[in-house]
Amino acid sequence: MIELKKESIELRKVYSQTLKEILEKDKKVYILEADLADAVTTGVIHEEFPKNYIDVGIMEANMIGVASGLSLLGKIPYIHTFSPFASRRCYDQIYLSGAYAKSNMKIFGSDTGISAQFNGGTHTSFEDISLMRNIPTATVMTITDSTMFKNILNQIKDIYGIHYFTAIRKNAYKIYDEDEKFVIGKGKVLCEGNDVTIVATGIMVAEGLKAAALLKERGYSATVIDMFTIKPIDADLLIKYAKKTKGIVTAENHNIIGGLGSAVSEVITENYPTIVKKVGVKDRFGQVGTMEFLQDEYGLNAKNILEKALEILND
Repeated sequence: MIELKKESIELRKVYSQTLKEILEKDKKVYILEADLADAVTTGVIHEEFPKNYIDVGIMEANMIGVASGLSLLGKIPYIHTFSPFASRRCYDQIYLSGAYAKSNMKIFGSDTGISAQFNGGTHTSFEDISLMRNIPTATVMTITDSTMFKNILNQIKDIYGIHYFTAIRKNAYKIYDEDEKFVIGKGKVLCEGNDVTIVATGIMVAEGLKAAALLKERGYSATVIDMFTIKPIDADLLIKYAKKTKGIVTAENHNIIGGLGSAVSEVITENYPTIVKKVGVKDRFGQVGTMEFLQDEYGLNAKNILEKALEILND
């Protein structure tokens, strides 16, 4: 079994520290919070840059309106709240005051999916990627580790438009070296194989690598792709490995309806039909629990990816 280690820094601290560094260089950047400064450690930014920090309180829809106004003034708003509140609670505002109005917004939906843990079902979002994929012109990403987070936060500052990205708040598994570069809209091939392709995002990337190691023990080789950009998705890369391997397993911390699995299937069915098996949440609500319990409860683990891969290989 491949050994993966958790990072020493929490992703919420990567968010606040990176934005602080960005603000030191560019005062057009504004940080918007909905009463969650402690949850994502952005209070340190408020202390140093009070004029560039706005806490709107528990009024997420209003926060999007404020961000739209800042955008009209040439500012660059970075917005944060928990993923269900950053997506479904203020969806109409993002759609109209954001994308339709051609505003510039960087929206961080934290603790998506099972990473909500003890906040429970009301704070769990298994549908945010699906919702945001349906907003015209929006870019949708799921962050894997601290290296990627720093890189993406810096990149999107200078790319106009709606960017929605999710990440867990706590410690992620370390996947990338510090000098790794990322191209938005292009997947990252983490290991090469000839038998089956595993396409994963977020916390499921580590599970995909574990599943590849389990397949290797059984004499199979798997390609593992971190498809961190779900919209626009890397169609060329998907088609390449659809042709190279016997089938694809998608793995996501999200409902299998409308998320990564659906995005991959849309590309494959139109371009090079092959078997696609989905690992994700099967149309359920969230609940209270530890990450370990919830991963087992919803089948978001290497064991389930392995089973789906073997179904393809033994068909």
